[in-house]
Order: sequence, then structure tokens, then C-alpha cells
Amino acid sequence: MIIHNLKNDLPDAIFTDCMNALESPGDVLLVPTETVYGLVCRWDDSRAIDRIYELKGREQNKPLALFVDSTDTLKKHGIELNENAEKIAGKFCPGPITVVVPQGEETVGFRIPDHPFILSLLKQTGYPLASTSANRSGDPNALSPGEALDMLEGNPNIIITEGFIPKDQLASTVVLAKPDGIQILREGPISEEDILAACEL
Repeated sequence: MIIHNLKNDLPDAIFTDCMNALESPGDVLLVPTETVYGLVCRWDDSRAIDRIYELKGREQNKPLALFVDSTDTLKKHGIELNENAEKIAGKFCPGPITVVVPQGEETVGFRIPDHPFILSLLKQTGYPLASTSANRSGDPNALSPGEALDMLEGNPNIIITEGFIPKDQLASTVVLAKPDGIQILREGPISEEDILAACEL
């Protein structure tokens, strides 16, 4: 397990270790965001995704969201956005909102985090990261690496810390964006009223 502090460690060393981990099948990173601490891995690394489910005690039928640096990255990887999803992303991203979009019979959730480290990491990789909050399923959100490690069933390969996230911080709003409307799946910092206004609904 490698631990880096964003406030003290050299950025090149941090990014090198993170990139090496993301290229190593099965490796998982614990990282800060502007909302809560989260777990991430390559979006196409099935071994790492399985590890995240094990670490969290999460049910396999609950899909992970994607972190991306832009909607262009989604489109490059075959994920299509309807007009409402485009409007929501254009208005609120990067920011504390997870947009869920239908893809045939399935759905895909994505977020563009408003955090300089995560955004830089995403730009360097060029691909999405599978992501979820770094708490055991059903437990409160982790606002520090220590809180996360106390809850998780095991240790991530890389831990990136920048201290405590404020206790009043909320996890992202989760909104299902359909061609004919929206549905709030989890309330958060961005209100349903603001989302409806952005979509002109």
C-alpha cells in the first residue's frame, strides 16, 4: 500500500504511482473528491471492479459510476448522451452531480468531479475511471482516509490524502436524465429545481 499526501508530496511522484496502479490489473485507489473520499479503478478492469465491491461489501447489482474529464471522453468510449444529459452536464459539470443516462436496456452514471487532482489524473489516463464512495455500503460517507479504512474490508493499493473533508459536505446529487424528463435518484448539493431549469422542463 502506497500513501501520498497531496499537500506535501511531489506531484510527479503521485501521478506516476497512480498511473502504474491503474495499469496493474486489480489495483484500486482511494482518492479525495470535492464531495467525499472515493474508490476508483480503470473502468475496464473487471478484477479491480470486483475488488471495489469486496472492499465496500456492495451488492453486485448496484453499478459503479464513471469519473470522466469531459463528455467527449464518454462519447469516445461509446456512451451516448440525450439532450437533457447534455444540458445538465453543460450547466453543472465539473461539479457535485452524477448524471445517469439510459443506454439501451441499461443505464450508465457519470460524473466530472470538480477536483484538480482527479481531473488531472483523468486527463492523463484518457479513459474513464469506475468510481464509488469509499465507505462500506450503508454506512456514512468517508470524509478522511482513516474513516474509509475503518469501514472497508481490506486496503486499497494507493491512498491519496489531503486531510479531512468538511462534515457538512454532501455526496453528489444523482439524477436520471431521460429524453422526456428527469428523476432525482439521490438528493445532494444541486437541487431538482435548478436541474429542471437547466433542462428548461
